[in-house]
Amino acid sequence: MPQTSRWIGTPAIKGSSESVRMALLTASLVGLQFTWGLEMSYCTPYLLELGLTKSKISLVWVAGPLSGLIMQPVVGVIADKSTSRWGRRRPFMVYGTVVVVCCLYVLGWTREVVGLFVGDKEMHRDATIFVAVMSIYAIDFAINAVQASCRGLVVDTLPIPKQQLGSSWASRMVATGSLLSYAAGAVDLERFFGDSIGDTQFKRLTAVACFALCLAVGVTSFAVNERVLVIEGEADETSGPINMLKFLLRTALNLPPRIAAICKINLYAWIGWFPFLFYSTTWVGEIYLRYEAPHVKHESTDTLGEVGRIGSRSMIVFSIVTFVGTVIYPFFIKSPQQSSSRFTPRPPEGLESYITSIEKYKPTLQTAWMCGHLIFAGAMFWAPGVTSVRAATLLVAICGIPWAIQAWSPWTFIGVEINRLGQHSHTEYADERGRRDSLEMNTPLSPKGANLLDDDTQSGAAELSGVYLGILNLYTTLPQFIATLISWIVFSIFEPGKSPELAKEAHPDEHAPTGGYNGISICLFIGAVSMTGASLMTRRFRRMGM
Repeated sequence: MPQTSRWIGTPAIKGSSESVRMALLTASLVGLQFTWGLEMSYCTPYLLELGLTKSKISLVWVAGPLSGLIMQPVVGVIADKSTSRWGRRRPFMVYGTVVVVCCLYVLGWTREVVGLFVGDKEMHRDATIFVAVMSIYAIDFAINAVQASCRGLVVDTLPIPKQQLGSSWASRMVATGSLLSYAAGAVDLERFFGDSIGDTQFKRLTAVACFALCLAVGVTSFAVNERVLVIEGEADETSGPINMLKFLLRTALNLPPRIAAICKINLYAWIGWFPFLFYSTTWVGEIYLRYEAPHVKHESTDTLGEVGRIGSRSMIVFSIVTFVGTVIYPFFIKSPQQSSSRFTPRPPEGLESYITSIEKYKPTLQTAWMCGHLIFAGAMFWAPGVTSVRAATLLVAICGIPWAIQAWSPWTFIGVEINRLGQHSHTEYADERGRRDSLEMNTPLSPKGANLLDDDTQSGAAELSGVYLGILNLYTTLPQFIATLISWIVFSIFEPGKSPELAKEAHPDEHAPTGGYNGISICLFIGAVSMTGASLMTRRFRRMGM
């Protein structure tokens, strides 16, 4: 008997209004980004404090793109075939969250955990570094499983016309999570918690991150009900993870021209964004230690906490700029639909001349994306010459402008192209899945929720959107490997030793030179060069036919 599949129930989200439902659907991304923010702001100085060199730390951060490259497609394929009565995405969100929480606690209390098994001082130091690095790898793999499920839940729950709205709310939640994470990192948590959740800033912050992730994922899991997949019959030859991955690879190598252009722009852009997101807080903190701290009397013995707080303050400003941008940009930038539409809605009487004049000067989203790349490049070209925390904070804050556009643009353009492909869908994949899948419209799983899937024909487009979103994620992951290689080369040349400011247990002969250029500054400069290439590609993309 050939394998057949059908759906039971309809997607539903609790909430009395569309805004509330969108907020509940994407709430999990707040906790997810809070955890990413902790890793990006504190883990680099934490590893420096343990005695790792910057060149080796750059190799540690291969964990991010490696886990994304492996976990997101694998979890996506496995979840696609899940027949759990709780749905296809939420079980993976919950299981992944449990793993992340356990590993975060091990990371925060690495010295104490290793101390239970190792007594020798030298061996204890090496074992602590090893356990910390393995914890980071485990966190990255688990959190990518959660992230794939959170993004997949948005795609599965919303019909195609609502996909862009879902992406917009997702970007707002990501910005909110970043803001809360950096705010928590900048505050002296000892004043609020004392030693009840840890005796250092890093330990307290890991405990707060665990709570935030559990709360956010719990809210979304409670508020959303998924359709349940029912598979009947024996597995056919076209199913299975290997064949699905082969199909994903074939599709990635034969993308439609405009989707291919979007992915290539994303590749060049992320060569610039990766070192900025992972090293900017450490960069600001090291500028403080190198140029300003020698003139300040130190009372704190928690150098890691001090570096983290100073770096997080700059990222708070960055996150505020990003959050404001995600809210106001849609009102001042033409969407791709507006740019290509021949129909112009008539404005209210009395406001016609005012609104018409504003519409005339609105930039297109392509233009805004291109300008965003140039703003980032212009800011980071100055990075090697910065010698004050104030100037570094200003450059970091400026980058919040293009980051808000970057968080919105590729997903919007992909959504537009998916809409077109959905309208003219006659590819082999869509036809095959359309023949095999049938939609059984039963009573919604949550009578209080909103039924969001109103048309059977949207299911084929939803399948297609998942494929292209996965490919876009690949083009976000691959440039991180390139950026990691660049960082390793730069750090090996400019700062080959251990951090003289943080690695206090290291012998002075092992320290990196304290003069010359900061290695992170060079990485940011190289990222600016790549971002210039992204702007040129966006300019060409703007000229492609809609």
